[in-house]
Amino acid sequence: MTHQKLATRVTSIRVSPSVAAAQKVRDLKAQGREILNLTVGEPDFDTPDSIKAAGVQAIAEGDTKYTPVNGTDALRKAVQHDFSTRLGIDCALDRICVGSGAKQILFVAMMATVEAGTEVIVPAPYWVSYPDMVVANGGTPVIVPCGEDVGFKLTPEALEAAITDKTRWVILNSPSNPTGVAYTGDELRALAAVIRRHPQVLVMCDEIYDRIWYADFRTESILGVAPELAEQALVVNGVSKSYAMTGWRIGYAAGPKFLIDAINKLQSQMSSCPSSISQAAAAAALTGPQGSVNATVKVYRQRRDRAHELINQIPGLSCSLPDGAFYLYPSCAGVIGKTTPDGKRIESDLDFVLYLLEQAGVASVHGGAYGLEPYFRISTATSMEVIEAACQKIAEAVAGLR
Repeated sequence: MTHQKLATRVTSIRVSPSVAAAQKVRDLKAQGREILNLTVGEPDFDTPDSIKAAGVQAIAEGDTKYTPVNGTDALRKAVQHDFSTRLGIDCALDRICVGSGAKQILFVAMMATVEAGTEVIVPAPYWVSYPDMVVANGGTPVIVPCGEDVGFKLTPEALEAAITDKTRWVILNSPSNPTGVAYTGDELRALAAVIRRHPQVLVMCDEIYDRIWYADFRTESILGVAPELAEQALVVNGVSKSYAMTGWRIGYAAGPKFLIDAINKLQSQMSSCPSSISQAAAAAALTGPQGSVNATVKVYRQRRDRAHELINQIPGLSCSLPDGAFYLYPSCAGVIGKTTPDGKRIESDLDFVLYLLEQAGVASVHGGAYGLEPYFRISTATSMEVIEAACQKIAEAVAGLR
């Protein structure tokens, strides 16, 4: 038995529930179980050949050394151009940072600003890592439930009510993981008006899914519609989801210079810089042809539509239509209180997803992991065949409840 003690920042946080669910699937498959996996938040497509070629070229040309902490000029210029032309965000290069994934930038931004006594407003349902990132840095997550009655979105009234003199951040994720909902320009302007009244409050805009878009309104960012928040908003994005580059680990952000400088300072002590090879590939992704993105979004849309149709045909389940990303967040309220064939009562969405896993061999993530029950998240970043087979298995499992 060890007598060594871990720091509170480790013992106070959870293992990511989505990571744990994915590991459970791997464990069951290793035992010989056939599992239809709807847990994975990772594109099932390969990185486009032109992007891979840029990485290979970087290796061949010896582009394998340290880069500046805040990223290569080529990548930051590509980010600058993309933000300007696509989102209307104009910012100088010294207001752009590059990290080893958007997740790292989110964490380091909190590390730079969050400490004991600091509050961070986290609308629920939320990506599973947000509250734990806050706790790991000594802060207090203030969870604001945003139910289906408000479209799973933070309203200006709810935001105003949650802000205190301790508030440091409010997090906006659009399109959202797990719901896929996105904020319109008008909704972002209304939230920006609240944030402007509280100059001590920063807004962290996680827009990692903003190219995987289906809504009939245009993609907007809070800095594009409210440039007056230039000293209060951090817009975070990356290449992982849109370009199927999860393993390349490149994220980037635009924000106030004081914050970008702090992120770079911390990164200089943590990892020195992101991979030079990955940065070259990411620059090629942002500046090259976007046909691969358009093609994958077309496939994701077809999967979303089919999954939405099939889930809503199952008595006791219901699901709104996502605006973007590759998730659905169905309600399972209609099955709570029912009994499984072996006599166990379904008391929560966790009970339900465990029932689906054991009875139907379908893996999903329970809504409680995202801070709002009773729901469950399914990923459509898998084949249509798996989606259809999984939905059929879910329908059969639900039909077996009494």
